[in-house]
Amino acid sequence: MVPLLLVLLLALILFGAGFALKALWWIAVIVLVVWLLGFVMRSTPAGGRRGRWYRW
Repeated sequence: MVPLLLVLLLALILFGAGFALKALWWIAVIVLVVWLLGFVMRSTPAGGRRGRWYRW
């Protein structure tokens, strides 16, 4: 009974890790798209030179 519970626990942990990694990949893709949109759609100041759209 104990080995069966350990296998089930291991399967549950691996499933949870796989789901978390997939969610992190989707978050990374969304952040990349937002960054690219901000890079493309940044405003031009009065001097004509494009400034950075981020503060750092």
